[in-house]
Amino acid sequence: MAMSQGPAPRAGPEDGVGEASSPAHSIDPADQLARLGRSWVWLLGAATVTLVPGILALVWPDVTLHVLAVLIGVYLLLTGAFRFVAVFGRDSDRVPGLIVAVLFVLGGVLCLRNPLQTIAALSLITGAVWLVSGIVTLYTAIATKDMPHRGIVMGVAALGIVAGIVVLALPAESARALTRLLGLWLVLLGLAETAVALAWRSALRRAGITGRDTSGQAT
Repeated sequence: MAMSQGPAPRAGPEDGVGEASSPAHSIDPADQLARLGRSWVWLLGAATVTLVPGILALVWPDVTLHVLAVLIGVYLLLTGAFRFVAVFGRDSDRVPGLIVAVLFVLGGVLCLRNPLQTIAALSLITGAVWLVSGIVTLYTAIATKDMPHRGIVMGVAALGIVAGIVVLALPAESARALTRLLGLWLVLLGLAETAVALAWRSALRRAGITGRDTSGQAT
């Protein structure tokens, strides 16, 4: 989520072992993932993955616990995938971002592994993921002093921490109550992440960088 100076350009064919190796450099998966993770559109996609399930939960409060577990599980898996790609766009320490990505994927797998689990278990998984990811993101924002839009990122992290605490401290007694609670926080987090994506787009435009040319920036 944080932005910093991107990696230096790779060496050309003359700096390699021969022309046969140049195609491999041009399609390096790490470079491709880094370019994708630096895009503000990618950040907006991650925000959408959070916002859409929240809206569905609010407009469909009578969903069964089974469907809610699947909905939350898919949200966690997709968010983990988005965050994993975003890690490649960083020049700074990638470990915190990787931990958060793995945490989201693990939470998604646990939700989908047993969709008929109890309300308390679903609340525990979601709340723990939000709380830990919020703490890690807040730490990263505080430690990275040159992070663009640092205040917004810290605000999103704080919102995630509060969401995790609320879900863990106020367990819902019914699937309907849990659906409304999770839906509300998903919408709030999705809107906050949308603000981060739009702020990053604004920063790219001020720097004269288009959406297709973000090779000088990192997420």
